[in-house]
Amino acid sequence: MTMRKLTKPSTASCTLVIYVFFLLCEPKNATCTRLAKIFSLSHDSVNRFLERENYSPHDLWEAVKSKININGGTLNVDDTVLDKPHSDPLKTDLIDYFWSGKHKRSVKGINLITLFYTDINQVSVPINFRVVDKSLCKTKNEYFREMLEEVLS
Repeated sequence: MTMRKLTKPSTASCTLVIYVFFLLCEPKNATCTRLAKIFSLSHDSVNRFLERENYSPHDLWEAVKSKININGGTLNVDDTVLDKPHSDPLKTDLIDYFWSGKHKRSVKGINLITLFYTDINQVSVPINFRVVDKSLCKTKNEYFREMLEEVLS
């Protein structure tokens, strides 16, 4: 797997390889807490890793494209709310109130939209993502169309 070069040396136990494999194996519950638990890392180590680099949807695509057959598959989009009940939306840009299918009500958190690809061999991987920023006044459909255009190009 070709990986993007890191811009700074890592002091965290969490690495790019660990993070990518985690996303591939746990696409529906991809939280720092879950990653830390699975790989016996500290939550702070995962946070330091994520804060150090600015990963884009293109980086995710580059990491997974060699693992799938891009002919004859299907695209699926899903969104999830990463609960942040103790965070203050006034102090954090991406935390707001979003409808949660899990809770059947609006909850405070981060809304993550993920585009999944399933190839003809039933290999399913996330290939694009967006974090909803309400200040941009975009609908989930607008985010999805942006993601789809990127993937098709």
